Amino acid sequence: QSLLRRPTHGLACYIYTMPKETKKKGAKTAEAKTPRFYPADDLPPAKVKMVNNPCKLRASITPGTILILLSGRFRGKRVVFLKQLDSGLLLVTGPYAVNGVPIKRVNQAYVIATSQKVDLTGVKVPAIDDAYFAREAEEKAEDDEGVFSAAKAGGSGPSEQRKTDQAALDKAMMGSIKKTEMLEAYLQAKFSLKNGDKPHEMVF
Repeated sequence: QSLLRRPTHGLACYIYTMPKETKKKGAKTAEAKTPRFYPADDLPPAKVKMVNNPCKLRASITPGTILILLSGRFRGKRVVFLKQLDSGLLLVTGPYAVNGVPIKRVNQAYVIATSQKVDLTGVKVPAIDDAYFAREAEEKAEDDEGVFSAAKAGGSGPSEQRKTDQAALDKAMMGSIKKTEMLEAYLQAKFSLKNGDKPHEMVF
């Protein structure tokens, strides 16, 4: 502790100063911080069980109901609902002979259910599940020439099984569609909106 004197306009002013603490080289200034939480080594890691619960089918969608697709390659097209798959997706078709929509899966969130129906009595729907749409693993080419080959340029296309199922389903459905007047033209017509249209006031 030292005492300094500083003159200020004839008055003595004393300032007390404290000596600085000397630090030794190499000495640790702060101890390692302890963690707030300790890991629970005695507990096994939590296992999350994934359960695929298919969504509930809307009451307005029943087998034979004509739906309007709102997304995808065939948006605006009208299709016929066949059944709901285990994944919750809807199995639909144009039929392909009417409007070019093949057997495919769609999410019910992207369809509009109409009041029109196709009578599916006597129509045998093929045994189709989600594995039916799984893509086959393509063999990798040994060299780079196989990547640009003419065979792969156009894609693999539908399998013979799909072509057979589509033809059988179209033949069975066309008999029922022909019985209702203008139903085939209704399925062929593409849904669209124009300026001034109010979809929330429409009755499908």
